[in-house]
Amino acid sequence: MSKAPFPIDPVLTGITLAYRNRALIADSVLPRLTPMGKEEFKYKKWNIEEGFTIPDTKVGRKSEPNEVEFAATEVTASTEDYGLDDIIPFNDIANAAGSLDPVGHATEMLTDLVLLDREVRVAGLVFAAATYDTGLKVQLSGTSQWSDFVNSDPIGDIQAGLDAPIMRPNVMVIGRPAFSKLIQHPDINKAVNGTAGDTGIVRRNQIAELFELDEVVVGEPFQNTAKKGQTASYARVWGKHAALIHRDPLATSPMSDRVTFGWTAQYGTRVAGQIAEPKKGIRGSIRVRVGEGVKEVIVASQTGYFIEDAVA
Repeated sequence: MSKAPFPIDPVLTGITLAYRNRALIADSVLPRLTPMGKEEFKYKKWNIEEGFTIPDTKVGRKSEPNEVEFAATEVTASTEDYGLDDIIPFNDIANAAGSLDPVGHATEMLTDLVLLDREVRVAGLVFAAATYDTGLKVQLSGTSQWSDFVNSDPIGDIQAGLDAPIMRPNVMVIGRPAFSKLIQHPDINKAVNGTAGDTGIVRRNQIAELFELDEVVVGEPFQNTAKKGQTASYARVWGKHAALIHRDPLATSPMSDRVTFGWTAQYGTRVAGQIAEPKKGIRGSIRVRVGEGVKEVIVASQTGYFIEDAVA
């Protein structure tokens, strides 16, 4: 029997683990590491200059070779808890029509909101100019934006972004508005299809092949930016930007020696549970909770490149 003050329900946990809004891309951009048994964790922050600064390697006939030392800063961090509750009156459960399961439905909806909040956090990190070093970001404006099919140069912009970091990016992260213009751009159509480029559209995998990328990840979801009670105002979570990042799928632990742009540490797995709320409603209610403990971390910003305001 669980001694937790808020019992975890394996059925509801199964629902929240299985539920996935396929429009969300946070797990592809900052992948989740292997779940940890503690909230606090350590990770290595490497001095990347050490791998590119060449010492004197010449050795005299009776001399000793020069010595070098490779150091990493050990950073301590902790996951943070994110979760939501929904209170469902027993009346609603008793009067649910047909196969409708109010508790299961609430679990799915709560999961979606918790994950959408994570999506906003990840987009805020990856699409923030402050995340990137000088020389690893550009802000387009006016005729240089890809929405200008006559004057802009998306191929040149993307190629510059692939060449600038010390480790070549292998993933493009791009908001839907920017991607929709990119795949219609005459220069891209001409490069992919070998046509005059006047009209046409290219596919995601063709963009990846053109720029020798492992994946093109497109941010689709919306969020309501209006305050509660006000008229809804919907905006794209990933905006009109693009980023080129190096993602190493073998970086599965915070202490991994693999160089990767960023990842997400997670404490255990996502959980869901329910507890009685006898004071809510004439016949009582059930409180349903969904949550997880995670921490999004940018480990090697030098392996990324940010294209801000890619389209108007």
